[in-house]
Amino acid sequence: MLNPSIDSLMTKINSKYTLVTVSAHRARQLREKPDLYEKTAKSKSVNYVGMALEEIEAEKITFNRREQ
Repeated sequence: MLNPSIDSLMTKINSKYTLVTVSAHRARQLREKPDLYEKTAKSKSVNYVGMALEEIEAEKITFNRREQ
C-alpha cells in the first residue's frame, strides 16, 4: 500500500497533475542535493519520490499556482 495514501495527499493538493508535478520537482531536488532532506525516525521511504510525498503530507512543501 502506498504511504502516504493518495486520498490524504489529495486533501493537501487538489489536482493529481499538480501532485505529480510538485513531487517530481522535489524528488529531483533531493536527488541532486540529498542533504536538503532531514530523515526522521518516522520516515518510511527510502526513495526520493516517497520522501517528497511524505513532505507534502506533512505540509513541509507548498506551491503557488501562477495565473497566466
